[in-house]
Amino acid sequence: MRKAAAAVCALGLMGAAPADWRALDPQETLVIETTKGTIIVEMRPDLAPQAVARVKLLAREGVYDGLLFHRVVDRFVDQTGNPNNRDGGTSSHPDLPPEFTARLKPADVAIVRSASDEIAGFLGATPVAAEAADVAARREDGTLRAWGAYCPGVAGMGRQADEGSANSEIFFMREPARRLDRAYTVWGTAVVGLEAIRAMAVGEPPAAPDRMIRVRVAADLPPAERPRVEVMDVRGAAFAGVAEAARRAKGADFSVCDVTVPARMR
Repeated sequence: MRKAAAAVCALGLMGAAPADWRALDPQETLVIETTKGTIIVEMRPDLAPQAVARVKLLAREGVYDGLLFHRVVDRFVDQTGNPNNRDGGTSSHPDLPPEFTARLKPADVAIVRSASDEIAGFLGATPVAAEAADVAARREDGTLRAWGAYCPGVAGMGRQADEGSANSEIFFMREPARRLDRAYTVWGTAVVGLEAIRAMAVGEPPAAPDRMIRVRVAADLPPAERPRVEVMDVRGAAFAGVAEAARRAKGADFSVCDVTVPARMR
């Protein structure tokens, strides 16, 4: 599956023009240096404003620097972000309310799959699902209830049993786990570093855990030190080709998790 996805992305890159790419907003980009490489996350305040604000705050306070990936489950998830380096740790800040769904305009989502009861596509680089598009026409504000789709590279907020207990813990998906949709807050997607996510030492806890060395908001770095990353514009023709190639390859089994938004370093 990984080789097929890489081949599809390569085809999209070959046919992409300069207009098919967009630069990341440094205010909404998180740069995570880890012992397995750099992870660059495009954050989505339009999906989870309070979670994004919390991640930025903790990064700026230095809370995340040096923390372990304390629970890593192969083909599932990498967890980190707890100051005590184990489940149940929190920062000095209050817990957050759940942000499992958001209201979006249909035009906000670049749709790659439609069904009678649901659409799926991308909000920037983040995969999302939502109510069927015709629901918006029946709402006064013209919005759809949408939620992040837990595909590879997606970043979520950890929590305890209480849905309102997210605090500092974050996690990254190694593989799809759509059972997490609408149960954990999605706050962004790793546009660079999926290989690092999948390379983290496995264990609960790992015998020799990897760690986040430094975590910074890109806007806080000197301009010369900011990573120069562009992602493919999901509104463009090149991305439409990437999605169509994935759709043909998967056939009836096609889902939003079969598409990855290409990224490139400049």
